[in-house]
Amino acid sequence: MTRTEILGKMHAIFLDELDLEELTLTEETTALDIDEWDSLSHIQLSVAFEKAFQIRFTAAEMQSWKNVGEIVDCIASKI
Repeated sequence: MTRTEILGKMHAIFLDELDLEELTLTEETTALDIDEWDSLSHIQLSVAFEKAFQIRFTAAEMQSWKNVGEIVDCIASKI
């Protein structure tokens, strides 16, 4: 799976989990860029990513992500 495919799948998850109609998601996007992305939704997104990609994250991994690109890196390393 390419980075673009991972990002596309993540985009759909962000829209669904954050109940958004539209969103511009890039690898540079951070939680500060999306009002609905708070600490609770971060956990919900992480669980949704785990289910969608059939992987598991450690708590340390989830806490270390600074932007979407780092999440893509983590997912790519596990699939």
